[in-house]
Amino acid sequence: MGAVMLAGQARRQVHVIDLAEIDASMVELVGGKAAGLGEMIRAGRRVPAGFCLTTEAHRSGAIPVDQLVDAYTRLGAGRVAVRSSGTAEDLADASFAGQQDTLLDVEGADGLVEAVQRCWDSLWSERAVAYRRANGIADEGVRMAVVVQRMVDAEFAGVLFTANPLTGCRTEMVVDATRGLGTAVVDGSGIADHYVLDGGVPPESGCLDRPRLQALREVGGRLQDWFGVPQDVEWAIDHDGTLWLLQSRPITTLFPLPANAEASAQPRAYFEVGHMQGMLRPFTPAGMSALHLATGMWFEAYGVEADSLGAMGVVDAGGRLYLDLTELLRSKWFRARLPEAMHVYGPRCVEIVERLLADPRFAPERGLPFRVSAAFRMARRLVPEVVAGIARTLARPAAARARAFRCTEEIRRRSSPPPGLATAADRLRFVEDVQKTFLGREAADLVWSLMTGILVSQIPGSLLKGIATEAELNTVLGGLPHNVTTEMDLALWRLVRDLDDEHRELLRTTSPAEAAEMYREGRLADIGLTAFLDAYGHRAAAEVDIGVPRWSEDPTPLFATIANYLRITDSDQAPDRRFERAAAAAEAKIDELVRRARRTRPVRGRLAAFFLRRTRELTGLRELGKFAWLYPLAETRRQVLLVGDDLMSRGLLDRADDIMFLDFREMGAAVRGTDQRELVRARRAVHERELRRRRVPVALLSDGTDLEAVAPYQPPADGTLTGMGAAPGRATGRARVVHDPATAHIEPGEILVAPTTDPGWTPLFLSAGGLVTETGSPTAHGPTVAREYGIPAVICVRDATQRIQTGDLISVDGSAGIVQPEGERESAPDTALAQRSSAQPGAEQDR
Repeated sequence: MGAVMLAGQARRQVHVIDLAEIDASMVELVGGKAAGLGEMIRAGRRVPAGFCLTTEAHRSGAIPVDQLVDAYTRLGAGRVAVRSSGTAEDLADASFAGQQDTLLDVEGADGLVEAVQRCWDSLWSERAVAYRRANGIADEGVRMAVVVQRMVDAEFAGVLFTANPLTGCRTEMVVDATRGLGTAVVDGSGIADHYVLDGGVPPESGCLDRPRLQALREVGGRLQDWFGVPQDVEWAIDHDGTLWLLQSRPITTLFPLPANAEASAQPRAYFEVGHMQGMLRPFTPAGMSALHLATGMWFEAYGVEADSLGAMGVVDAGGRLYLDLTELLRSKWFRARLPEAMHVYGPRCVEIVERLLADPRFAPERGLPFRVSAAFRMARRLVPEVVAGIARTLARPAAARARAFRCTEEIRRRSSPPPGLATAADRLRFVEDVQKTFLGREAADLVWSLMTGILVSQIPGSLLKGIATEAELNTVLGGLPHNVTTEMDLALWRLVRDLDDEHRELLRTTSPAEAAEMYREGRLADIGLTAFLDAYGHRAAAEVDIGVPRWSEDPTPLFATIANYLRITDSDQAPDRRFERAAAAAEAKIDELVRRARRTRPVRGRLAAFFLRRTRELTGLRELGKFAWLYPLAETRRQVLLVGDDLMSRGLLDRADDIMFLDFREMGAAVRGTDQRELVRARRAVHERELRRRRVPVALLSDGTDLEAVAPYQPPADGTLTGMGAAPGRATGRARVVHDPATAHIEPGEILVAPTTDPGWTPLFLSAGGLVTETGSPTAHGPTVAREYGIPAVICVRDATQRIQTGDLISVDGSAGIVQPEGERESAPDTALAQRSSAQPGAEQDR
């Protein structure tokens, strides 16, 4: 009905519509606020009478005074509230809270016309424009409607959130209330009474009594049911005790619930694990689907269905990877071991696990969190292979490395599609088969070699306990040979080192995007990049997501890195020299530690010598597994895009890359003729919203509670930030905050501050003096490469990209895990560009 009404009214260029005639389908005509009010009226809620001056009036450029005044008169004239209702306002991903004008107690025709004009003008206020840009909303096509309603003579007023906006908990409602008008609450100018309603008896305090709080909770529940998502509601109670609803819109800041959360009767606990692969950005649906396909195939290769191992597994929340640890927390056998196991994820996760273990909702239960028969079948196949593979690798490491690299080349060869692959259906079948080139048991030579490398790097810590510090053991990992990621970065450095003067000047003065365009069009002479891309073009930042372009498709990030390398003028700071120094320091440290151990513990000293040497020979292979996996992933991406081309030509998708917003099942349906364009548009909008999210919870409950938010972080007064030491050493320099490595500008010696890093970020390390990240693990890719380059790294520093700004002078102590401010901020070269790239999106603000 609303859509039909909208079409008819648009033809007549209707400028005024009664609120009772509006529904959610009319956003483009009446804006988000008016659409929400109309929906509340349809839901039977009490809303002050009023009307909407439509976007058609705004489009015309002139206030239709006669129609406006006529509607005002029919409303009964007197005092009214005049409120903006933009087409981009009060939506699921952008609230526009406080960004555009609201005027209260407007009276008289002249005052009404002036108030409407002020609302129109606020569409282009500095704060509204900045908010749109931060939320990726184009100025073009944005229109302003205006809502006019009778004023409520409020005795009490305020805001109701149907989910806790601070902790994310969906089982709590939050009320902020004050006497009189609610402006002191919504604009933050006054102190409000604050209530958290958790379903129990409301508190007897403040300006609201229990019946009023219970009424608010009940109406909040009905509104949430009507709209289908948690709501941010403005309300007022008049002197007769009547509750009026003035606005309802989605709470835009809540992190999405994990995929299986709502189906769970008992609370579940989830820990974010994507950062282990440098993935804090959301996966595309195709990327998530490919990951689940690969995981299922890995279990299948060992005769086990993934679901048979129990409820524990990886789930999707906001496009991020979360591990469901509920059953381990409740297992009597596992729970005592969990805090120690979580050290790899950093001190924040350890502290959260310890709190959950004391939570009665996660009380211990008997039994194991998986089916014993399934685990036994898997162990029966795996254990003999593991033992044999590790023993063979330890005995002959050089031969093991050779086998691993041959296996990698074989995976690359087998990832190429067979001849005659023509139809979209054939391509999708190949996409499933190509995963088996890496995930089948044929890759055992590669898997056991890199696993042995990881294992031997952990053994010296036990053998040298009380003899060597953790920082000294990390020094041993500096300059590791046989690491494909460091070899990649150094290959790019050699490319830059060998440039002639003409190309040095060209690439120093040309933007990365323009240089990439020149390369693609053949207007740039081959500087060695073709050979580099042949070896490494299947890589990129966030490379485990097939929805992300590879360097071979878009080399812009490489040209940005080349420009950074060209700024290195001190030969002593050349990346290859730094790598050589790190390797020499590692060898010297091994000799020192072995001598020290043999003086007091001869047998242990000899064992330590053996495993320290094997660490140098094998641990560099840890990057090879992912490197090899990227071959079938890159080919999967290429084939899926070809399917997208086919679907676009058939009118089933708008763009070829729209296919990245479908999972494999949905791709198959599209190939069979299903039009997926509406689904893609909705998914793309959600993905783009999540891309703008800067903070991802490290741990969640199934009710949405952010487990860090319930125990707020209080940084030291002196500004010192603490995290986890991940690469030893100390460095002082200006900070460079980077959220996207594709266009990052880093001056030599600057401290790189980032949310997370993966191998696609590591070329930036060669010119950085140190590394600070908000997430990570000592065993993840970024810290591993930092150690090999000999640059200090501190990881798991909460909110580092917000608390540190580009130009801050900071010291990084990678042994102690401390980041210390050292002085006043200075303007670093190209700081404005860096700050633009790291600007925070407009979070929901005081109205």
